[in-house]
Amino acid sequence: MKVVITGMGVVSPAGNDVPTFWQTLCAGKSCIRRVEHFDTADCASKIAGMAADVIPAGLGPKDIRRQSRFTLFAMESADQAWRQAGIDIAREDPYRCGVIIGSGIGGMDSIYENCIRCHELGAKRVSPFMMPQGLSNMGAGIVAIRLGLKGPNRAVVTACATGTQAIGEAADLIRMNKADVMLAGGVETPVLHFGLATFGSVRALSTRNDEPEQASRPFDADRDGFVMAEGAAVFVLESEAHARKRGAAILAEVAGMGESCDAYHVTAPCPDGSGPAEAMRAAFRDAQVNPSDIDYYNAHGTSTKLNDISEALSLK
Repeated sequence: MKVVITGMGVVSPAGNDVPTFWQTLCAGKSCIRRVEHFDTADCASKIAGMAADVIPAGLGPKDIRRQSRFTLFAMESADQAWRQAGIDIAREDPYRCGVIIGSGIGGMDSIYENCIRCHELGAKRVSPFMMPQGLSNMGAGIVAIRLGLKGPNRAVVTACATGTQAIGEAADLIRMNKADVMLAGGVETPVLHFGLATFGSVRALSTRNDEPEQASRPFDADRDGFVMAEGAAVFVLESEAHARKRGAAILAEVAGMGESCDAYHVTAPCPDGSGPAEAMRAAFRDAQVNPSDIDYYNAHGTSTKLNDISEALSLK
């Protein structure tokens, strides 16, 4: 069974809709700048990619206060994808329509803020909304509530692989005939004082603060770490038959997926690149294609000393 993409949505430093995002990428415009919405004096890295605030349609000030930044991003990107796909849930079986939206950290902003409140002001000042705001699966949950999708619902939490794995798992559910339509993607909002401090403590971030546009330089000899950013991207997946039956415009096919685990170290990749290489081989087998059929490779490219070497070896 072929699985296709019929809708896309994005919130990012490069734009909060797909056309703007694409135009920014094609123009080669950097969206990295110095962080100014909090004090970075004690942070080694003082730069990041920050998206403009979003207010999903129909939400008032009270609704906004009850959400964390990552759930707002999830809602906005899912809304965009759903609109483009043109699916009317009233014409679908809602129990055959689901959501897999992952997040490596979830509502980090809400957790951080309420930890400070608890420490400085006491337990009674912790918000009753902190728990639902902080859970990594709340992005998928809120989107399902918003759109009336009652089918499979889960959150993938696999760090940098989260969004890609969510798409692969959603495609698998459709192929196994466990769903007709799935919203899938990832969201992350880690640009906080605590976020810069956390990743800075393991020296994973670039400290080229005076040249933010040149800070991220994957596979470069002078690379010194990645640049933190925030954003969300969500896709609508459905079987090809389902899409054609309703006359949907097909944007792409999810042909295959491969997975592996280095089982090597908590933060460092296996130096020989064997893990990513096996994941790619598995994807080729699943899609029934050869490496020579691939026209474009989207690199992880973290611009860190260890990852870039491992990834380059995996491609060989």
